[in-house]
Amino acid sequence: MEHKDLVIEQLIATNRQLQERIKKLEEENADLRRRLKLDSSNSSKPPSNDGLRKKPSPGSLREKGKHKFGGQPKHKGQTKLQVLNPDEVEKHGIDECSDCRLCLEKVEAQKLKKRQVIEVEIKRRVIEHQVELKICPNCGKKNEGAFPENVKAPVQYGQKFKAIATYLSHHFIAKDRLSVVFKDLFGIEVSDTSILAFEKECAENLQPFYEQTLEILKKEAVKHVDETGYRIAGKTNWLHVLSNEFFTHYRTSNKRGDLVQDMEGVIVHDHWKPYFALENVEHALCNAHHLRELKALIEIEKEEWALKMKLILLEANKLSVQDSPCKDKIHDLVNQYHNILSEGFTYHESLTPLETSSRGRQKLRVGHNLLCRLKKHASDVLRFLSDPSVPFTNNLAERDIRMMKTKQKVSGGFRTQEGARHFTVIRSFISTLKKQGLDIFFHLANAFIRPVHFMG
Repeated sequence: MEHKDLVIEQLIATNRQLQERIKKLEEENADLRRRLKLDSSNSSKPPSNDGLRKKPSPGSLREKGKHKFGGQPKHKGQTKLQVLNPDEVEKHGIDECSDCRLCLEKVEAQKLKKRQVIEVEIKRRVIEHQVELKICPNCGKKNEGAFPENVKAPVQYGQKFKAIATYLSHHFIAKDRLSVVFKDLFGIEVSDTSILAFEKECAENLQPFYEQTLEILKKEAVKHVDETGYRIAGKTNWLHVLSNEFFTHYRTSNKRGDLVQDMEGVIVHDHWKPYFALENVEHALCNAHHLRELKALIEIEKEEWALKMKLILLEANKLSVQDSPCKDKIHDLVNQYHNILSEGFTYHESLTPLETSSRGRQKLRVGHNLLCRLKKHASDVLRFLSDPSVPFTNNLAERDIRMMKTKQKVSGGFRTQEGARHFTVIRSFISTLKKQGLDIFFHLANAFIRPVHFMG
């Protein structure tokens, strides 16, 4: 009898262990199944991770618009305009009348109709510099003229050529393929090592501009920050971006937490915790991230509060872009925001708590964690309502950093820290010029003549 009781106790203990194991596996299975349903539209995953599978509809956070596709009323068009002084004119005359066949060669035209074709000349242009050597008939001294300061070798590349090579290289054409491009289009032989030398020369002359841009951004009222992993010399490094509508500053570091210090104003970011450790700054959180997380909760967990929160945030965004938003309406939206949070907390507190290990804090569900974040940082989430200069999202920094990720996809990373630093300096310059509507090629070519300082 005692043996039978012992067997029963062992079976009960085994059953208990199996039940615990099954519960743990079910939780892991639910977590993995949830991950399979996440993509770039409902999480922070990049679109490149979506693969070729078709996304479920709807695939965008944007609401379906009421306007037709194309330019909207009052939108300033960008129709190509004819130039006043074309480089070349081809006249197409009329020799005879199409009806009676009378010769019209000597008849004066009553009107000219014009159509212009924009073309590009692709050719090599070699400039030879010659200096004279003269002997003075009086004293016999040999006198030699002086070459321009930037002409130092028997054969060298000009500043415009270097600017084109550098520009194309920073638009993510691999250097070995860029050598082929110049050979095919211009008939010019240039090695990838020469292109690296161009970048080094350009980056050194852009260093003053690069440093001044950083100091300007530190003091700007609102700026965006973001970071992403980068491979440099075979090791994981981090690319940091600090930017606004007029300036871009890229920087690499071997530490993700190596953030720019001594900043002022508001920084817009995606809620990465180290940003909250920065002193003398206020925070604005990216609501595009919140909308994606809410979308996952709506589609996967079917949580009703998430849909309400999504609609409130979208309504608040529409209100914030109005010229003079109603303060009472803003106050009402803020109250609705907190009411929805209370509803969400009530829902999650009614659920059975998740199993938690003996050590550590209580494990929370995904939606519960998001609620805690939205409550703790409510003023940062809704800062765009109280400050018109603060945007709804951190999309500007994400667009700036997306271009740099394209570089990584093309070449896989950088071979040296020096090469990465040159790239960030030059790309910061190009991005800033583009934002300010300046002539990129003109200023990039000048960077091969002299050091460049801030042009403001």
